[in-house]
Amino acid sequence: MLRTHTCGELRLSDVGKEVTLSGWLQKSRDIGTIGFIDLRDRYGITQLSFDEGRNKPVFDIARTLGREYVLTITGTVIERTAKNPKITTGDIEVQVSNIEILNESKTPPFTIEEETDGGDELRMKFRYLDLRREVVRKNLELRHKVSKYTRQYLDNQNFIEVETPVLIKSTPEGARDFIVPSRLNEGEWYALPQSPQTFKQLLMVSGFDRYYQIVKCFRDEDLRADRQPEFTQIDCEMSFVEQEDILNTFEGLIKYLFKEVKGLDIPNVPRMNYDDAMRLYGCDKPDIRFDMQFVYLDEVAKGKGFGIFDTAETIIAINAKGAANYTRKQLDELTEFVKRPQIGAKGLIYCRVGDDGSLKSSVDKFYDQEALQLWATACKADKNDLILVLSGDLNSTRKQMNELRLEVGKQLGLRQPDNYKALWVTDFPLLELDEESNRWHAMHHPFTSPKPEDIALMQTDPGKIRANAYDLVINGVEIGGGSIRIHNRDLQKQMFSLLGFTDEQAQAQFGFLMNAFEYGAPPHGGLAFGFDRLCSLFGGSETIRDFIAFPKNNMGRDVMIDAPSVISDEQKKELGVQS
Repeated sequence: MLRTHTCGELRLSDVGKEVTLSGWLQKSRDIGTIGFIDLRDRYGITQLSFDEGRNKPVFDIARTLGREYVLTITGTVIERTAKNPKITTGDIEVQVSNIEILNESKTPPFTIEEETDGGDELRMKFRYLDLRREVVRKNLELRHKVSKYTRQYLDNQNFIEVETPVLIKSTPEGARDFIVPSRLNEGEWYALPQSPQTFKQLLMVSGFDRYYQIVKCFRDEDLRADRQPEFTQIDCEMSFVEQEDILNTFEGLIKYLFKEVKGLDIPNVPRMNYDDAMRLYGCDKPDIRFDMQFVYLDEVAKGKGFGIFDTAETIIAINAKGAANYTRKQLDELTEFVKRPQIGAKGLIYCRVGDDGSLKSSVDKFYDQEALQLWATACKADKNDLILVLSGDLNSTRKQMNELRLEVGKQLGLRQPDNYKALWVTDFPLLELDEESNRWHAMHHPFTSPKPEDIALMQTDPGKIRANAYDLVINGVEIGGGSIRIHNRDLQKQMFSLLGFTDEQAQAQFGFLMNAFEYGAPPHGGLAFGFDRLCSLFGGSETIRDFIAFPKNNMGRDVMIDAPSVISDEQKKELGVQS
């Protein structure tokens, strides 16, 4: 081997040893007749020293080297006179007796250090250089740890890892598929899987009662910080279980990962049903690191002559504790925040509680102290608190107040990334109505089972059916979700009918699954965690790209290899996509 030790390994106990190190030249410093090089590999940095009087040929070579040259050196470990406590090898250096240039390097387009001068697009283009930076490497090391401990936990729970196909059949539900032409079956197409859903259900029919897979999935949808066209899931399924079994099993997985990866013990995960999440937080993935729950002021704020409130379907308030000192400028900025097109509120009402208990609002013309006191009582507002109010139709106002709550929580420092709060959200609606097409769509997917007590509603009131489904939310981010599946052919057929499938369409798309249900399908259910999201959560980042070795940019492009790209006319003809 071209090294006896790594660049992060040597300590004072190694002083006097002759060692061989290999790595990249991070920095060099020339101080007259003495020179120093920081040599870097995956494991750390070791300082090398060169003395013209001791070894002039080696010293002369060292002075010619540039950044990112690949080197092998031999030398003796000595104690440093000026120690560096910022690195693990900061007590020693290697006095070099021999140096070999394994490869030269062009000057890199950005500095390969923690605080780089390279922008996102430039670093994406030269991702193989960006991966040399310690901060990026540590992200991938964290990803490796999450993967390792996930497998450890699931292996210990008798799960078996099974790989499922990547070339599958396109389905009409969910996001858009990536499709792949078949050369051998001209005019026909594969799809890349959005998830292994139907295959893991078939594995349950096959008797593999505990399956998992850390698997690539593909969705052709618009991108954002926590989405990529290809992403990774921890995909799991279990047989002979009810919802409680699944929640307990995978709450155990999350606790195990927090303990092994972060060294944290998290408490038992509380549960909240979908209706309460929407009522109290205005979204199905509430951030419960802070309180600030919704308060409905309809009974105490209407009928006072303020037309905006009087004509609104609902009036919703939040209490920002200790925020009465917000300036008029800050309140104006919050008003502009909620009026942005992507949020859509028409305005913002506020009421301060002074340190003497007096109340001052932006609608004092309509509400006297007695009326405002009713607001304060409803919101449990004390001295120096700030009440913020939005109004309008129920669904829109809830969504707007959710955005305002998160923004105020951020401004008040209540959303610290190293404070982890997990929550199970349960009892989602099974279906949602698309008003344009006037047809029902599955809120999760068409294989989700209704709550047993709601099955009768499939014939009478489908909109009220609750799904036997659940999501795990951590710090306001949906980390994963799943459901108990339909395992009965007749119930699955009924579900397809509700979703607007004819018997012929259902058979054409999902006949393989329906047919399998005729051969003794067990009760089963499962879930999938977003592996990339989980890694970014552990790493304290809002973007999953930082935890993917070779991610796509916001346009879904790999700018490093320049993909997607055109193909030749000859390839198109061969694939039957061009005449």
